[in-house]
Amino acid sequence: MLSAEREAFARDGVTVLRGVFTDWIDLLRDGVDFNEQHPGPDFRDYTKGTSSGRFFGDYCNWQRIEPFRRFVEESPAGAIARELMASRRARIFHEHVLVKEAGADKITPWHHDEPYYCVSAEQSVSMWVPLDPVPRETTLEFVGGSHRWGKLFRPRKFTGVAYDRSSDGLEEMPDIDAHRDDYNILGWDLRPGDAVAFNYLTVHGAPGNRSGSVSRRVVSFRWLGDNAVYVDRGGETSPPYRHLAERLNPGDPLPEEEFPFVV
Repeated sequence: MLSAEREAFARDGVTVLRGVFTDWIDLLRDGVDFNEQHPGPDFRDYTKGTSSGRFFGDYCNWQRIEPFRRFVEESPAGAIARELMASRRARIFHEHVLVKEAGADKITPWHHDEPYYCVSAEQSVSMWVPLDPVPRETTLEFVGGSHRWGKLFRPRKFTGVAYDRSSDGLEEMPDIDAHRDDYNILGWDLRPGDAVAFNYLTVHGAPGNRSGSVSRRVVSFRWLGDNAVYVDRGGETSPPYRHLAERLNPGDPLPEEEFPFVV
């Protein structure tokens, strides 16, 4: 059923999914509203001191926020993730709420996700699910094929500061915006119900929300395939998952009670 999407995902590291979550958008909006009113311990305001045009995020709340839990356990997301990854099973890593209110001009810098995480997996997919219309000029963009570069780039916080890592040996992200014509830049106009699915190694970034009236609410669900293992990145990770360092050694499988296989 997803043959074209599987082909694009394997080739480009990203694919667009049209209308697959239309019936789940209202529920996810309820989840974002609840999350904003009841933030978790890792809630982040990336535009502190700004009363309007905020850009904020939160993550790792799906087990306590009922709409997110229902989406993880009952929606077709897990089955779609399994098919795109060509894995036997799909397990949830975490969800990530990202809200750029109307007029929030804070960019999301070019990056890829794996160096942020305390996990490594041959099979991975993030599903970026917008809850508002996202025009092409403000959508999340991807460098097609970058998941096959064989590189890991130094992670930076969305404030622009690099993560504190001990001799990480990672490369600096190239200046993609200065050389856009050298890359296969992909992005799509999206409606609520659509999603983009991308590999943890695919380089991506986004401009600010230039709309003066419409927020850009997104929930991104991160999935793992069969053989995900714990990795010590030599310093801070995002999400922090501080407790895992106390119980796991590099190469250990992730605990299923916290990161369950959904399908």
